[in-house]
Amino acid sequence: GFIDFEQKISVYHLPASGIPLTINSKVEYFLNIFQTSGRSWFSKWLSRSERYLPMMKEVLRKNSLPEDLVYLAMIESGFSPLANSPANAVGPWQFMAGTGKRYSLRIDPWIDERRDPLKSTVAAAMYLKELYSLFNKNWYLAAAGYNAGENKILRAIDMYNSSDFWELAEGSYLKRETKDYVPKLLAAAIVAKDPAKYGFADVAYLPPIEFDTVIIPSRTDLDLVAQLIGVSYETIRELNPELRKWSTPPDYPQYELKLPKGKKDLFLSAYETVPEAERYTERIGYTSYRARKGDSIASISRRFGADPREVAAINKLKHSRKLRGKLLKVPVNPICLPSVVANSASAPEKKKKDKPIVQYYTVKHGDTLTSVARRFNVTTNIIAVWNNLRPKGILIPGKKLIVAKSGETSSS
Repeated sequence: GFIDFEQKISVYHLPASGIPLTINSKVEYFLNIFQTSGRSWFSKWLSRSERYLPMMKEVLRKNSLPEDLVYLAMIESGFSPLANSPANAVGPWQFMAGTGKRYSLRIDPWIDERRDPLKSTVAAAMYLKELYSLFNKNWYLAAAGYNAGENKILRAIDMYNSSDFWELAEGSYLKRETKDYVPKLLAAAIVAKDPAKYGFADVAYLPPIEFDTVIIPSRTDLDLVAQLIGVSYETIRELNPELRKWSTPPDYPQYELKLPKGKKDLFLSAYETVPEAERYTERIGYTSYRARKGDSIASISRRFGADPREVAAINKLKHSRKLRGKLLKVPVNPICLPSVVANSASAPEKKKKDKPIVQYYTVKHGDTLTSVARRFNVTTNIIAVWNNLRPKGILIPGKKLIVAKSGETSSS
């Protein structure tokens, strides 16, 4: 049984590690999974790992932590900054919102720093250091606490009068996910530290992420940043996965934007020539709303100051369709987004008499409906509805198009 597997350690020739690697039936189970049914996704994890490992290991070293704790991020997210669990844990280290904020990660409608590979690793290092101290320098219990929460593990220790993770895992109190967490971590570290030995000799590793940072003094469109340094919008978004919208966040005057390595000087010289008022363009924003009994496209549109045709087009709805329980995407003014979301659940419905704010754009040579829609972060169908155009129609240079609308509440 267990002792037999312990004797296999010498057979496996486990690599040196700052966390105690071992082999038992649980670890061997995951070693087998990674090499068989889970081979395809473990290959993806390995491929993506080299993009972030150097940076993450440096953070762990600076915090006097074992570098191999980086494999927590592997089993949490496969090193994906955009990972989002059913429980709403986010980012490479899968922080819940409360834990992220505890370690100074900013989370709001504009930015979610749980997705920032650097800042979230710093936060994870702080959390892991606290867990290690809390559990008397036991990395197995610290890892279990990272998964289940420290209080859950403390209760298990008290319940079973044991601080041996493997003994706690034999009981019924901990969830299966937590029981599997430590052996999964150990198996991932064992394979990732010697992938060829376990059949992963042909992995195409992504290059390490490299970037320069610049301080952005005021809200700035990411497509402007991309234009100034001659790279794609997608390149800027990939380097800054924490940004949830098309620009740097408001009320964050010292925000550090990541740029491709070597582009900092070019950006700074070009950026200072752009007037502050031209660095940011207001665009339509969106919120989610779950329809209730009695809701209609018209009533929901009135509540958010939206055009019913837009709401119908965005959500591919027919006016006769029953909406109750359906999660809808609704356009709103991004400046008013937090208050609109807060008020939508409780505020009584009122007929709006305020005039809409409309933003226009003059068509230039080479513009298409698709390029204009992308520039202003709306769909081609929405622009077509606003301007009474055919979705695949040709744009005439000089024509003014409505590219953003929002309701303006009175200040009486």
